[in-house]
Amino acid sequence: MSTSTTMTSTERRASGALASIYALRMLGLFLVLPVFALEAAKYPGGDDPARVGLAMGLYGLTQAALQLPFGMASDRLGRKRVILFGLVVFAMGSFVAAAADNLNGLMLGRAIQGAGAVSAAVSALLADLTRDAVRTKAMAIVGISIGLMFALSLVIAPVLVSHVGLSGLFVITGVLTIVGMAVVQWGVPPEPREHKVIPRAPLLQVLRMPALQRLNFGVFALHAVQVAMWVAIPAMLVGAGLAKDEHWKVYLPAVFGSFILMGGTVFRLERKGYLRAIFLGAIALMAMVQIALFAKSHNANLAYLSVMLFVFFFAFNTLEATQPSLTSKTAPVALRGTALGVYNTLQSIGFFVGGAGGGWLVKAGGHSAVFAAAAVVMLAWLAVSWGMQVADTKITT
Repeated sequence: MSTSTTMTSTERRASGALASIYALRMLGLFLVLPVFALEAAKYPGGDDPARVGLAMGLYGLTQAALQLPFGMASDRLGRKRVILFGLVVFAMGSFVAAAADNLNGLMLGRAIQGAGAVSAAVSALLADLTRDAVRTKAMAIVGISIGLMFALSLVIAPVLVSHVGLSGLFVITGVLTIVGMAVVQWGVPPEPREHKVIPRAPLLQVLRMPALQRLNFGVFALHAVQVAMWVAIPAMLVGAGLAKDEHWKVYLPAVFGSFILMGGTVFRLERKGYLRAIFLGAIALMAMVQIALFAKSHNANLAYLSVMLFVFFFAFNTLEATQPSLTSKTAPVALRGTALGVYNTLQSIGFFVGGAGGGWLVKAGGHSAVFAAAAVVMLAWLAVSWGMQVADTKITT
């Protein structure tokens, strides 16, 4: 197999098309994330922060229940077939949420959205269609697309919600998902046709791999903290004097500045063999951000919040790009769907725990409680990951 780090045309096409699918799927979470806590409070039953947090995180609970079955099914039934089915379910959930007139209906729609658990199958297909030498670059394209959707959501969601409401955001998400189905059918290159021998007890084999255990804990920690933060951050920005529809003025420079810094440092350092240092350094930065936000949770000004969000996005995007690549390289080829199913299950549990736990923590102890808990989670991840070696992840440069 070629070790060139230049992508072929097929690899570029696969990376671009699958990144767009992943981005559209994540839009279901991100488009409502900056405004959900504020808008859901307007629904009957929305005066309880714990229930609002549960509604935000319920998406992740059903994702967690189905990521692994979808990933394992993609190993046996084919990636595209599973992805298309998942997107149909996701679109249905979007329209159910759009039709909701109370918090219970909103919860139902979010739960159905989450049942369209295609992340593992999408990541496995991208791994199938790319070589090890360009895998991190391909996964980084996916990570960047997720980051761009996050940035776009942070910018446009407050403006859109003022015109179409929360229900309108869900309609937009459903329509974009239908577009994504067309991309899967006609934009993604054909799946590899070689026969795969599926080992016995594939799940048990995946669960026993220490390197995958570290990565699975990491993706849980990363997304639990990410969602929990956005139970608190919008209100902190409002408290610092920035109106809801102007939050993009902080988010946009932070996100795009982090991309520029990431592009100028991370990939160069990875090629020089510093992947472990990059990985651990990004986790340490995440922990530092949580500690810093805890210290100023009651009186942070806009400048302080802007700097912290810039550092957060740099660390988050770095981890979002490297972790799926490490997982796909670690897992045996025939078990990629299963391994990424486990990985995305833990990611989805993180979404749920972050939303539900963040809402409960705000209710019980205010914003400072969210960041204190997030700091503990990040430090635990740093400790778990400290033993990671390059050999554990089969990284080649």
